[in-house]
Amino acid sequence: MGVIGGYGEVGASAARLLYGSGLGPLRIGGRNAEAARRFADTELSGADGRGRPAAEHGRVDFTDDASVAAFAEGCRVLVNCAGPSHRIGDRLARAALRAGADYVDAAGDEPLHDRLDPQAWASAGRGAVLSAGLKPGLTALLPRWVAARDFDEVDRLSAHLCVRDRFTVTAAEDYLRAAEEGRVEMLAAWRDGARRSAASVRTTRVELPFFPGPVALLPHLGPEEERLARSLGVRDGDWCTALAGEHTGRAFDRVRTLAPQEAVAALCGASRLDLAGREPFVGLVVSLHGTRDGRPRTRTAVLRGRSNSGLTGALAALAVVALLRGEVAPGRHFAGEALSPAPTVERLRAVGTAAGFEGLTVLDGAYTEPVAAEEGVL
Repeated sequence: MGVIGGYGEVGASAARLLYGSGLGPLRIGGRNAEAARRFADTELSGADGRGRPAAEHGRVDFTDDASVAAFAEGCRVLVNCAGPSHRIGDRLARAALRAGADYVDAAGDEPLHDRLDPQAWASAGRGAVLSAGLKPGLTALLPRWVAARDFDEVDRLSAHLCVRDRFTVTAAEDYLRAAEEGRVEMLAAWRDGARRSAASVRTTRVELPFFPGPVALLPHLGPEEERLARSLGVRDGDWCTALAGEHTGRAFDRVRTLAPQEAVAALCGASRLDLAGREPFVGLVVSLHGTRDGRPRTRTAVLRGRSNSGLTGALAALAVVALLRGEVAPGRHFAGEALSPAPTVERLRAVGTAAGFEGLTVLDGAYTEPVAAEEGVL
C-alpha cells in the first residue's frame, strides 16, 4: 500500500493505522523525501512492537507522471492524502488504475468522480473510493448507519458539524474551490424531497448541546447532502456547520472579497486564533425522525473527536481495509455511500483515540433546538 502525502497530518493518521493493521507492506511518499524517510523510519517502523519490516519510503511529486507511476508500481492500493484536490485532478487515480491498484482519496470530490470512467474501473476489477474523510465521508456514513440500525423509513434529518481545529492550507484551498464552483449552496435546505434555496437563515451566538460554548450556525446544502437525502428518501433535511470561534466566522464572511492566497491565509490564521489556548474539538450530531415497525421514533447520534485530520485519515485507512476485504464493488464510489456503515463504525470504534476518535453515542429523541446565548453568561 502506498500513501502519498503520508507524512502530513491526514496521511500520518492513515499511515499509522495501516501500518498497525498488518495488511501488508506500506510505502510512504511525498515531495519531501527526507520527511518521508524520517516518518517511515522513526514513527512507523517497529512502533507496534511486533517487529514488522520497516515501511518503505520515497519521493513522489503528483505533478510528475513518471514519479507517480514509479511510486504506484507494485502497490495493492494507492492512497492519496495530498492536495489540494483540484491541483491533482485525476492524475493519481489514473496512475493507480494503470498499476493495477485500487485507489482511495481522502478528498477527491465531484469533479474527480465525474472524470473517472466507471466502466474502466469495473472492467479492471478495481475500486476507487473518493471523499474518504470527515466531511465529506463520515458526514454521510453516520446518518446511513443510524438509518439502517434504527429505522424502516426516515422522514426528517438534521445534522450539525462543529470543528475547532487548525485549517490547513490544503483544506482551505479545497473549501474555497468548492465555494467558487458553487457546489455548496449556503442557506439552502432539503424541503418536500427537493433542494430549496434560501430555506434557512444563518444564526450567531446560539447554544447547542454537545458543542463547546456559543456557536454560529451556517446552513448549507451540497452534493453529498443531496445524495444522502435522496438515498434515504428524506422529505426534509437541514445541515449546518457550527463555528465555535468568532475569528473563523468573520473569515468566512471575508474570503469572497479576497484574492485566493489572501483568502487561504485568512482562513488558516483565523482558525489558529480560535484554537489558541483551547483543545481541538470535533462534534457531529445527527438527528433522524421516521418510523420503525409502523411506529414513529427519533434517534440522535453524537460522534466526538479531537482531530479533523485524525478522523479524516482514519476513514481513508478504513476505506483501504474495506477494499482489501472485498467489501467495495469494482468501480468508482464516494466513501460515504460505498462503505458498509456497520463494520466501518465498529472499526472506527476499535481504533479509537489513535485516530482522534473519542466516542459515539445514540440517544432516544432529538437534541435540544438552538437557543440564543445570553451575553455576559459564562
